[in-house]
Amino acid sequence: MGDNEIEITADLVRELLRDQHPDLAGLTIREVAGGWGNQMWRLGDGLAVRMQRMDPTPEFQFKERRWLPVLAPRLPLPVPVPVRFGEPSERFPKHWTVMTWVPGEPLDHGTISRGTHAADTLAGFLRALHVAAPAEAPSATDRGAHPRNYTVGFEDVLRAVAPDSIAADLQAVWDDAVAAPAWAGPSVWVHGDLHPANVVVSAGTITGVVDFGDMFAGDPAWDLAAAWVLLPAGTAAQFFDMYAQADQAAIRRARGLAAMKGLFLMLIGQNGDRGLPGGKPHWGPAGRAALARVLTGV
Repeated sequence: MGDNEIEITADLVRELLRDQHPDLAGLTIREVAGGWGNQMWRLGDGLAVRMQRMDPTPEFQFKERRWLPVLAPRLPLPVPVPVRFGEPSERFPKHWTVMTWVPGEPLDHGTISRGTHAADTLAGFLRALHVAAPAEAPSATDRGAHPRNYTVGFEDVLRAVAPDSIAADLQAVWDDAVAAPAWAGPSVWVHGDLHPANVVVSAGTITGVVDFGDMFAGDPAWDLAAAWVLLPAGTAAQFFDMYAQADQAAIRRARGLAAMKGLFLMLIGQNGDRGLPGGKPHWGPAGRAALARVLTGV
């Protein structure tokens, strides 16, 4: 564990529930694999406990507490909805939240076999999400701006992990995204972190979306990158046809952002291969597959 990490066990979760939400303390508690900034524990059949772990501030949980109850009723897929709040205490000096459980399996441990259905489902979800956000909606922090603002980061990760055989082609995709016009529409709700661990699948298709801690109001291209990051090869065109709200500039920005996301998946996979904290070896193949789809285009 790192210096800032608190060991979270089932006994600790039960103790915290007994102190603050005793009516839930008798439910079965099971650890959910994965997670870095937050650790998840399944609570009974229909709930989960989201524990702040490596995140330096509770900002991400606070965003979910404030906005998911607003967004969830109009979204066509299940998302986690906060139902109880856990406050810092002497036993655990960080925030935690009891949320509804989204059934299924994270895509980084599952597969999509019904590609057209998944493309339509994801497009419908993002159409419902990408509506004008109110003035008080959270703004982006380390993401959300035009791709040109992230060129240094892109080129660093490109040099770190991109195979020589495709590096020049990926650079060309990025350069095209940088040259694309900026988003000129209203700031819309954006999930902001659509990668394989944050999408839930069942029966070969997408059945839920989780982890809205990075949500912000801004350019929808950050979510549209999921056409290449999440969906099987050959389904990007179906996705954009069903989404029907993306002009060519948005698609160009999204494709560049997908290239960056694919490289970061490879980097996290590489870190996993090296045994570094936060690394996930199985993300490497997911990143390489995403990059292959990016280079194919729409």
